[in-house]
Amino acid sequence: MSKAIIKNPIIFSDIPDVDVLRHGDNYYMVSTTMHVMPGCPIMKSTDLANWYIQSYIYDKIEDNDGYELKNGKYVYGRGQWATSLRYNNGTFYACFVCNDMNQTYIYHTKDIESGDWDRFVLQGKFHDPSILFDDDGRVFIFYNCGDVRITELKPDCSGVLEGGIDQFLFSTPKENIGLRCEGCHAYKINGYYYLIFIEWPTDGNGRRREICYRSKELLGPYERKIVMDDDLGYHNKGVAQGAIFDTPDGQWFSMLFQDHDAVGRIPCILPVKWEDNWPVFGIDGKVPESFESPFEESGKYDIVISDDFNHNENKLALNWQWNHNPDNALWSLSERPGFMRLKTGKVVESIFEARNTLSQRTEGPRCRAAVKLDISAMQAGDRAGLSLYCSEPGTLTVSRETTGTTLSMTDRGAVMEAVPLECEELWLAAECDFTTDTARFSYSLDGEAWQPLGGDFHMIYNLVHFMGNRFAIFNYATEAPGGWVDVDEFCYERID
Repeated sequence: MSKAIIKNPIIFSDIPDVDVLRHGDNYYMVSTTMHVMPGCPIMKSTDLANWYIQSYIYDKIEDNDGYELKNGKYVYGRGQWATSLRYNNGTFYACFVCNDMNQTYIYHTKDIESGDWDRFVLQGKFHDPSILFDDDGRVFIFYNCGDVRITELKPDCSGVLEGGIDQFLFSTPKENIGLRCEGCHAYKINGYYYLIFIEWPTDGNGRRREICYRSKELLGPYERKIVMDDDLGYHNKGVAQGAIFDTPDGQWFSMLFQDHDAVGRIPCILPVKWEDNWPVFGIDGKVPESFESPFEESGKYDIVISDDFNHNENKLALNWQWNHNPDNALWSLSERPGFMRLKTGKVVESIFEARNTLSQRTEGPRCRAAVKLDISAMQAGDRAGLSLYCSEPGTLTVSRETTGTTLSMTDRGAVMEAVPLECEELWLAAECDFTTDTARFSYSLDGEAWQPLGGDFHMIYNLVHFMGNRFAIFNYATEAPGGWVDVDEFCYERID
C-alpha cells in the first residue's frame, strides 16, 4: 500500500476550533458545533489524511431554554466552543465553555469512541480553555483572551482546587492588535511549557496568525514568537488556531483552521519541526497544499453523505445534526420505514424558531444536495422544504394553505419566485459554488427534469450563527401542529 497524501484543506467543510489528540496509533479530533446537536464530534483518523465521525460527546445540552428554542430564547452563535481534548491515566477529558452561560464543562470517559461521557460542571467561564496535566500530577487550565490566566484543578478535574494556583499569567500585546491572543493550546514538551494561540494584528499583513509562548517555568516568564503567518493563497485569511501532536516515532504535526467565508472554517494539517526548542510550522513558512503522510492510507471517508433513511433502527447517521435540541417525539425513521418523518410541533413564525430542522454541512469547492419529499400530510399554515441555512438563509419552501400549495424560493425571507404546486411528491435541490459563494435552487416533479427557481443566491458567513452554510431539511407549523412531511431520500454530491 502507498502512503496517504495529505491535501489542504484536510476537510473542505466547517470544522473550526480544532484540537487533536494521539492515543496509540489513533488520532482523535474535536471541533466546535455550537447550536447543532448532537454536539462536539469525535473524529478519528489513522493516517492523518482521512477523517470520519466516530461519535459525539453529548446528544443534548439542556441547561437553559435557549437550547430548546423555548420562550423566545436560542443559542445561535453560542453554545459549545473551542474544546480542549486531553488524556491522562486512563481517562479522556474534553473541556469547553458554553459561552451563553457562566459555567465550564469537563466531560470525561474511559472509552473515547463509545460516545458515553460523564461530566463535571465548573462555575465560571474559562474562555477558550486548555487543560495541561503536569509531570508532578497537578492539573492546570489556561484560558482567556489577551490577559492569559492559569487556574489549578483538582487531580480528577472535578473542580477548581481550593488553595491552588489561580492567577493572571501574562498579558499579550495590545498595540496594533485587533484580536489579542485567544484559543489557547497548552503543552509540556522536553521541559518547556508551550502555549500556542491565535492573534489578529492590524498592521503588517493584517491577518490571523499563530503565536507561541514558552517558558521553563510554569508561571513564567514566557518568551513569544510568531510561528505561522500564511493564508494558503486565499484572500489574506490566515491559517491559525489549533493543536500540535506527534506520531509514535516522534514526527510532529499541527492541525489549524482557516476562515473560508460561506462554507465555514476549514481545517489544515501542517508538518512541524523543532529548532532551538521552538516549534516551526509548515514548509518554508507556508501551509503546504499537499505532502506525504507518514502512514499508509486507511480509506476514504465522507463528512457529508447521501441517505435513503432505510435504517433498521430509529437512529440517524452520525453526519446529521439537529438545529438546537431535537424533540424526539416529533421525528421517526420507523413510522414509515424507508422515510424520515418530520412532524410539526409548536406554532412558530419562522425557521429560526423551528425545532427538528435536520442538517448536514456543505463542502467546497462545490457541492449539490437534493431531497425528495412527500408533502401529502401537510396542513394549512405548514412550511417545509430545503434551505441553505445560516443567519441569512436561502430556502425552497413548500407553503400549504387552505387555498392551495405553492413552492417559493426565498432570499433572506424575501420571496424571489413562486410557483403553484398540485403534486404530493417533489424533489428540491440546492447547488453551492464556494469559489464565488453563490448558490442556485431548483425543483423537479419526477427527479429527472429540473426547473430553476429564484435565480442566484449569495451565501454569507457572519458571527450571528458563526457557522458555515448547511443543507437543512425543515418542517414547521405557523397555524396549528399536527402535520408532517416524509423525507424519502437525500442525495448528495461533492463537485471538485
